[in-house]
Amino acid sequence: MINGFKNFLLRGNVIDLAVAVIIGAAFTAIVNSFVSDILTPLIAAIGGRPDFSALTLRIGGGEIKYGLFLNALISFLIVAAVIYFLIVSPYEKLSSRFARREESSLRDCPECLSEIPRAAVRCSQCTAQVTPVR
Repeated sequence: MINGFKNFLLRGNVIDLAVAVIIGAAFTAIVNSFVSDILTPLIAAIGGRPDFSALTLRIGGGEIKYGLFLNALISFLIVAAVIYFLIVSPYEKLSSRFARREESSLRDCPECLSEIPRAAVRCSQCTAQVTPVR
């Protein structure tokens, strides 16, 4: 039982995932600092407010801190954009470049132009004899 758990933990996937989570958390902290310490004060300076985190709405006895939500939303959008443009998009381009081109298992009949299997010796539509293609 213990050996199975140890093997699970030492598997490459679990360690890779743990490293990714730790790096992701550190990256998120950097982005949150960038948003709250640099970006939002710049944006807020244009609107005349020193920081979004101070924006609140009072309803009755409650307080809605929508400025903190704006900071979190901006942080999320920056993290999502960075992940997309620096990781997802290059990965998709690279993987499509190296992906094997799958040949179609169908071809056109030379007589009636209907699609038939490449290995067919007779067309199922017009019954013409065709040379199989391997």
